[in-house]
Amino acid sequence: MARLPRLVIPNQAHHVIQSGNNGQVVFRESADYRFFLSCLKEAAKQFKVAIHAYVLMPTHFHLLATPTDLEGLSRLMQWLGRHYVPYFNRKYARTGTLWQGRYKATVLDAERYFMTCCAYIELNPVRCELAHAADYPWSSYAHHIGINSDPIISDHPLYWSLGNTPFEREAAYRALVEQGVKEDDVRMLTEATLKGWALGSEQFQISLEKQGARRVRPAKRGRPVRKALEFAPK
Repeated sequence: MARLPRLVIPNQAHHVIQSGNNGQVVFRESADYRFFLSCLKEAAKQFKVAIHAYVLMPTHFHLLATPTDLEGLSRLMQWLGRHYVPYFNRKYARTGTLWQGRYKATVLDAERYFMTCCAYIELNPVRCELAHAADYPWSSYAHHIGINSDPIISDHPLYWSLGNTPFEREAAYRALVEQGVKEDDVRMLTEATLKGWALGSEQFQISLEKQGARRVRPAKRGRPVRKALEFAPK
């Protein structure tokens, strides 16, 4: 069966995961993280993709991003590969691919899942038992709770809706993250992203199918139901 093209919807939030090939480490030292973030900042500006949250883990990274057109997100990811992979290969005297195939992405129903996805991304170091979210230097969490201002981040309107002042927004966001993310939400976000299906209500999915003129959710299992007309009395 032919693989569906990756689902990209302009002006909608997308959760992106890119992993190292065979689970290999893709960030070995602080300089690697810093170089990648400088690439991400430049690419986001160049291709007009708003980055709302990120985390760089030793073997993979996550982004929460909104592209302004159909091509921006894929061009950003390609640009990152063209600049970061040669840097990494030269530095560590290696050749060949660094990433595990194509990046994975899902379109999110922002009203339902945006804040959950932010917390999911920034709690990765906690789930992997690397560090507390506030102590991990390679994520957007410090920006969201007011420790520093991250030039990579474009705050989403839903983040701004958390409060009328920076202090209110930062306190509300800290409280949200400290509540954690439910296991069911972690599973849904991970599965939807790895499989490339839109995550949201049925109404949201139907709307995306009309916009993108393609299927955005798994086909229902079983034999298709024949039209009732075929069984109606003649």
